[in-house]
Amino acid sequence: MKIIIDTHVALWLFNEYENLSSMAKTQLCNEENELFISIVSAWEVAIKHSLGKLPGFQGGAKRFLATIYDSPIEIIGVLPYHIGRVESLPFIHRDPFDRLLIATTICEDMTIMTADSNIQKYDVKYIW
Repeated sequence: MKIIIDTHVALWLFNEYENLSSMAKTQLCNEENELFISIVSAWEVAIKHSLGKLPGFQGGAKRFLATIYDSPIEIIGVLPYHIGRVESLPFIHRDPFDRLLIATTICEDMTIMTADSNIQKYDVKYIW
């Protein structure tokens, strides 16, 4: 299964493992799964860190990216058709980072790992 990891889940994976659900832990350890994090998540971490909104995660985007590079997780970029898909999403969720993650999930036929109930309302496969 191709799994894209939501930003908050990645932060928990890297810093607060105990916050992950048992299903998330199981799927993250399953070597048959392909794990991805969107570059959008690094951008979100950079913004939130600069605003002081990530007190439990020191090092900001630089540490976030370094941790990904040291893991089996692949970074997925933003492509024009991901952006195009954002335009047709219903406005269940207004967060621009999450909307781009949802569009990427749909376009790339992935499953999103998220605890966010708003994301789970979209027509996407999700794990939590």
